[in-house]
Amino acid sequence: MSPAPSRTLSSETFAHPAISLAGTVDYAMYDRFAAQMADAPSRGVVVIGLSTLGGDPEVARMMGEDVRFQSELNPDRRFVFLGRAAIYSAGATFMSFFARENRYLSRGTRLMIHERKLEKTLTISGPLTTCLAPVQAMLHEIEHSIAIQNEGFENLIRGSDVTMDEVLQRAPSNWYLEAEEARARGLIEGVL
Repeated sequence: MSPAPSRTLSSETFAHPAISLAGTVDYAMYDRFAAQMADAPSRGVVVIGLSTLGGDPEVARMMGEDVRFQSELNPDRRFVFLGRAAIYSAGATFMSFFARENRYLSRGTRLMIHERKLEKTLTISGPLTTCLAPVQAMLHEIEHSIAIQNEGFENLIRGSDVTMDEVLQRAPSNWYLEAEEARARGLIEGVL
């Protein structure tokens, strides 16, 4: 029995990404992403190139869910992630939606993994019994945000030698990995 063919893609595959995005991950980027996704080939490899210093993790999750949904709708398409220069924060969240064998970084790209951040002020005023609801609501928001964040971390490290304990230890202080280190740790398939 002959070995299965390698799923690693050649550099030529990445010459003209079907979807090319740069900048802050926000609703404007989502609009550009959706428009380019609509025009992307309906079969074969569809390269999605991204460079970002971060942004809204929920927008990154929306983009990732679109990739997942489109992959399920049309198994003749192989969506491949190409990170260029910087894949920080929400960019890593988006990358986590791609199977490890569909993740690539260009040489010298830095991947940055960190915990979600929260900046809110909670003002409590009134009778004590009415003060519990806003406190509980904020606690629930924090707990669910942590659960969503950790789901993304688990997707990101699946198939690598990175453990969840390592991510949870390093992410609070912004964990930077250079492309070759990300490949060596098994977070991505290749470096171009």
